[in-house]
Amino acid sequence: MSTQTTYRILISGGGTGGHIYPAIAIANAWKEKHPASEILFVGALGKMEMQKVPEAGYEIKGLPIAGLQRSLTLDNLSFPFKLVKSLRAAYQIVQEFRPDAVVGVGGYASGPVLYAAQNKRIPTLVQEQNSYAGLTNKLLAKKANAICVAYPNMEKFFPSRKIKITGNPVRKDILDLSGKKETGLEHFGLAADRKTVLVLGGSLGARTLNQAVLKDMHKLEESGYQVLWQCGKFYFKEMLATLENADLKHVHLREFIREMDLAYAVADLIVSRAGALSVSELSLVGKPVIFIPSPNVAEDHQTKNAMAFVNHQAAVLLKDSEAIGQLKSKIDALMQDGSLVEALGKNIKKLAKPDAANAIVIELEKLVK
Repeated sequence: MSTQTTYRILISGGGTGGHIYPAIAIANAWKEKHPASEILFVGALGKMEMQKVPEAGYEIKGLPIAGLQRSLTLDNLSFPFKLVKSLRAAYQIVQEFRPDAVVGVGGYASGPVLYAAQNKRIPTLVQEQNSYAGLTNKLLAKKANAICVAYPNMEKFFPSRKIKITGNPVRKDILDLSGKKETGLEHFGLAADRKTVLVLGGSLGARTLNQAVLKDMHKLEESGYQVLWQCGKFYFKEMLATLENADLKHVHLREFIREMDLAYAVADLIVSRAGALSVSELSLVGKPVIFIPSPNVAEDHQTKNAMAFVNHQAAVLLKDSEAIGQLKSKIDALMQDGSLVEALGKNIKKLAKPDAANAIVIELEKLVK
């Protein structure tokens, strides 16, 4: 189904890269098949989607929605008002844009937009990235027409008849990394004669990963490694201040890495959290990975994400509680075992789903026919 029909597709959600980049990948895949379509995003004001979506070439409208804090704060008192205001704005956006279908990828903005669309009997598709469904998606799934997931056994969260296992959509530029290593080394200012450790704590950052690198960074450089380190926006100033006095030439700090294809191309080993987008991308990259799952997520789903790979001899697990002080030894053990490095790279690629975005587009096409 590839036509010049002017479909209107509304995509809502965000908050983190794990929601935003799959949403952009779905939009790109739809636009490729239906270039005459109009695509509008809806996000949460002040969240990173308000910057990342326009950078990808799409229009986005913002809602004042915010989540409830786990601790008792004054911000929680304003939640009902923000929710009501966001629902009104969502209804207005749906009314004016008149979408043929609405996609929710999770995050604060998904709730009001899909709720408004469902009440107006507009077809909706929910895309759940994790092995443990978020509260918003669980509520929206009751009236959704299709639910696209990345993991099996999601019937405990969603109606089985609506579930489609598609995998998580990822950025197209990482599907083929061949020929990009030299460009990446030059782009990041890396040495060609050193093994590169890529450290990824997510777009916002991960304190444990940052503290682990801080503790071992001198030893890593002394052992002949170089580190390309995405520390996240929450920790960048703190890490930069520490690094400026460290006299290190081969530890390269970045707040955020936009050119992830180049970062993956230069990496000999990757240290990462085990969020849904990360594990989906890394399976396509086919490099040895040390997963350090975040313990601060619902139902410890990052550990479950990681174990799906560890159980297939496709990655190595390092517990968050053991990462500070043990990261260097874990890296050494891997780097010194060439056959293990090769096996991990091959095995993780077997678990990849490179056509996830197109699979979701096919489900979306069924809804707009």
